[in-house]
Amino acid sequence: MFWFDVFRIAHIIAGFLALFIFWIPVVVKKGGSIHRKIGWTYVGAMAMVAISAFYMGFYRIFFQNSGQDVISFSWFLIYIAILSSATAWYGIRVLRYKKRESRHSNGWDLGVPILLFVCSIIILWYGIQVEVALLTYFPIVGLFLGGSQLAYWLQKPKIKGHWLIEHLIGMLSCCIATVTAFVVFGAPRLLEVETVSILLWFAPAVVIVPVIVGFSVYYRRKMNPVQDDKKQKNAQ
Repeated sequence: MFWFDVFRIAHIIAGFLALFIFWIPVVVKKGGSIHRKIGWTYVGAMAMVAISAFYMGFYRIFFQNSGQDVISFSWFLIYIAILSSATAWYGIRVLRYKKRESRHSNGWDLGVPILLFVCSIIILWYGIQVEVALLTYFPIVGLFLGGSQLAYWLQKPKIKGHWLIEHLIGMLSCCIATVTAFVVFGAPRLLEVETVSILLWFAPAVVIVPVIVGFSVYYRRKMNPVQDDKKQKNAQ
């Protein structure tokens, strides 16, 4: 139990750090010093969250005499770790290849969204088998993100600033995982509440997805004014 306690404490500290700072890169100047420093701090915190989540999840499933409820939530903990890792990786890697002009063929960058997509299907199927709504419906988010990430890598960039838009999508999607994990695991324990409405579990996605769409539309129009003007004229 010693290492479990160590990882649990690290998970809590890193999780709260990520929860408190994730919004800062969103509101400060993009590409500025604060954006980069806080952004990397957030990525580091989420890396620790993911590593500790994997350890605790697998420990409870395979090395403890856990009940079905604990096992189900442990699988969700592992899935959230996969989702947050995949989206953070995507958010970083699109910056690395922002100058690409053709289809992307890096095995890691293609493999991560495929892993997310496959794991989403598996967890969704498991959720149906054990009749846990959170495990049944939340993986749909992962299916969409994994599919869209793979589609981005396999297509030739068509608009200017595509990397900035995808970076925002990746990191804000990671924020969904951060806040959802807190709502599902952290908040009930802090408030000493045994059950939380499933509507509240999906609230982070419901709130953050429109933000993602808003930023995507804003930067697409800002960096591609000529293309948008042509589309508007053609529509008329």
